[in-house]
Amino acid sequence: MSSVPEALDGAPTTRSLRDTIRLYVDITRPRVMALVLFTGLPALGMTEAGFPSWSRMFWVLTGTALAGAASSALNAYWERESDAKMSRTRRRPLPAAAVLPQVVLWYGVVLTVLSTVILWWIGGGLAAAVGLGTIAFYVGVYTMWLKPRTPQNIVIGGAAGGTAPLIASAAADGGITIGAWLLFLIIFLWTPPHFWAIAIFRKKEYAAADFPMMPNVIGDQRTRWRSLGYTIALFAVSLAPWWLGLLGPVYGAGAAIGGFYFLWLVVKSLIHQDPQVDWSVFKGSVKYLALVFGAMLIDLIALGGH
Repeated sequence: MSSVPEALDGAPTTRSLRDTIRLYVDITRPRVMALVLFTGLPALGMTEAGFPSWSRMFWVLTGTALAGAASSALNAYWERESDAKMSRTRRRPLPAAAVLPQVVLWYGVVLTVLSTVILWWIGGGLAAAVGLGTIAFYVGVYTMWLKPRTPQNIVIGGAAGGTAPLIASAAADGGITIGAWLLFLIIFLWTPPHFWAIAIFRKKEYAAADFPMMPNVIGDQRTRWRSLGYTIALFAVSLAPWWLGLLGPVYGAGAAIGGFYFLWLVVKSLIHQDPQVDWSVFKGSVKYLALVFGAMLIDLIALGGH
């Protein structure tokens, strides 16, 4: 058993070691960490030498994942009051009063230091700089500045969500390959239609939290049209690794199938104009990303890419 003073009213809360570990894992948003790892892994196979050794991959991905975990922890600290106003987020550890804000702040700082040290050790200064820059951009630019001020928050903030391939490439290869930049662009273009779909579905909650999300500012249908524009651009960019010969036909087929599927979902939302359909766009966007990056890994591992 471990006794940790974590209730917001200052009263000590006694919980098992297992529950304490689970609490701190939850703060890092494990689904986001899984996405970071999943999108960073293919970049390791798109270097000139191909996938590095297992031990090197482990440390590269660990440093990359810790950068994502640090971003989530510091974001949770800054947005704890806003999270308490939304049903989607009010059960997170801070709004649920399961841990002191200062603890989460220092947790995020420690994760930042660990990530930077590991990336510097395994990949050098560029990898460490990209990892640290990702945390600074996500927390300082997106969380603190963009998100509460502009409906373009997700568009610009998507840059932070797409850096896992850049970090992985820099750490594994000493530089950032064109393949890693294309993976970054895929995630960057995927982010607006992904988040705008849930912003339509959760429109009232974002309004209650005082976030100027695109649907709250320009309306649902105009937001859907913008999503369509990003999805078309995403479709074209997602095929670029195949067109350029960086990946083979398995990936090309996966990108084409996934692209048509995502386009169909967004067009369907434009036709039906129903937030429930937008919710299906949100869920489908995750399936799309899994299909595209899964096809990348199959192409790279099973078939050796091009």
